[in-house]
Amino acid sequence: MNAAVHRAHAADGRSVYSRIGTLAFGTALVATTIASIGATTAPGNAPAHRPAVGRIEGAVVISATLTARRPQFRPYADPGAGSLPPAPPRDPIAEEVKNVVVYLETDSAKRLMVAQPEGRGRASMAQRDERFVPHVLPVLQGSTVDFPNEDNVYHNVFSLSAAAGPNRRGFDLGRYPKGTSRSVTFSKAGIVQVFCHIHGDMSATVYVLSNPFFASPSEDHRYAIDDVPEGDYTIVAWHERIVPIIRRVHVVAGQTATQDFNIPLPQGGSK
Repeated sequence: MNAAVHRAHAADGRSVYSRIGTLAFGTALVATTIASIGATTAPGNAPAHRPAVGRIEGAVVISATLTARRPQFRPYADPGAGSLPPAPPRDPIAEEVKNVVVYLETDSAKRLMVAQPEGRGRASMAQRDERFVPHVLPVLQGSTVDFPNEDNVYHNVFSLSAAAGPNRRGFDLGRYPKGTSRSVTFSKAGIVQVFCHIHGDMSATVYVLSNPFFASPSEDHRYAIDDVPEGDYTIVAWHERIVPIIRRVHVVAGQTATQDFNIPLPQGGSK
């Protein structure tokens, strides 16, 4: 074999070894990249952009002994269904606990370190047994609330509150029968008082809040607010018949902060 052929074979050998080396390097690079991605997305490894969050929970106690109110009458009602208001609840304390709203004030400097959720959500306040159920409904600003009529009588849901509708004019859903429903979208934060034109003793409150960190206690008197970004906050316990109770709370990532409230309701029975 002449010299030219030897040189060609040597060049081909070097080319093959070069390609093998390049392929091995590329394979190692891909494996390293995959391992890196797996390490950042594996369970227990939170994404770097996710804020450190904690939890707030506590108990809500009603300190007053509620007394039953005198029976009410509807002076302009016809005899029969709807002429008398419904009977009071069997456990007025349990009912009043559910009417408490615990929420974090939105600090204009921090804005609670979170963006507003994309989905505003939907809630319901039914007309049942000639009452609004629930009596107090906290919702996030921008949410839509349905007002279904579950009674055998007509209802007319309305509000004159400034936060109830555009241009501070409130809303009036008109008369509608059992089995039908009408809705309102609440675009402004604030307290919305809701009434029925037909039954003057029916009332309720929609509390429109500007951030998602709020809760109402359950029947066991406990509440919980999850996924709160780490930091210091003002926490408020609200009830329609008291001056709001204001506290400070410190939230540590991965931990639970406890804040209890005692609600000193005046005598006179539940609404």
